[in-house]
Amino acid sequence: MKNARKDQLNAFDRLLTIMDELREQCPWDKKQTMETLRHLTIEETYELGDAILDNDLNEVKNELGDVLLHIVFYAKIGSETNDFDIADVCNEICEKLISRHPHIYGDVKVADEEEVKRNWENLKLKEGKKSVLEGVPKSLPALVKASRIQDKVAGVGFDWEEPQQVFEKLQEELGELQHEINEDNQEKIEAEFGDVLFSMINYARFLKVNPENALERTNKKFIKRFQYLESKAKEIGKSLKDMSLAEMDVYWNESKKSDGAA
Repeated sequence: MKNARKDQLNAFDRLLTIMDELREQCPWDKKQTMETLRHLTIEETYELGDAILDNDLNEVKNELGDVLLHIVFYAKIGSETNDFDIADVCNEICEKLISRHPHIYGDVKVADEEEVKRNWENLKLKEGKKSVLEGVPKSLPALVKASRIQDKVAGVGFDWEEPQQVFEKLQEELGELQHEINEDNQEKIEAEFGDVLFSMINYARFLKVNPENALERTNKKFIKRFQYLESKAKEIGKSLKDMSLAEMDVYWNESKKSDGAA
């Protein structure tokens, strides 16, 4: 274990040294600011997410390296203005973890994971946050944001008691959506559609399904099946625009069998 930790520290020191060298010598690295790196960091994070969903562990390792590089890069820029460095970053998160895990580093007793989550949110409020929702980034995609909002309010007890209650709420929202569709009120249709999505995401939480992962897996599945359909159309020398829905359906069902779907 000692040798493993030594190797890890040496590897991290190597990365810090390379970052110093690149910042001093590479024209591209010298020009970067936190603002210019921001969109690249977001892209790298999504690439890591893709690798995790694909269960490609070698790619997860590679993408973690890219994300770690960005963290080190931001810390390097912070050190140049004497605002913070990588040690400050590490120590800050260490102190936060110790403070928010009194059941590990203190004498607090917890019964289960849910109690840990409730304590976490209550501790954040004691740290001076005015709302449990302050920690939800404004720029998050709407689906992820809805999921985080629901997690956080549930953490302080604002939640349904049973999954069936959430399902009934979903059915109620679907009924309200259908009513506005019948009334042909576009503004209210959009509002009710949003309520349906919000309720679906909430129901996913009760089913212990991550809605973002579920939707992305469906996206990947659809892409794979549609590309199979495109390749088959090409094999028979047809454009998809020239094929009937019945013809396309044959190849679509073939694609479903090829990935193990019923």
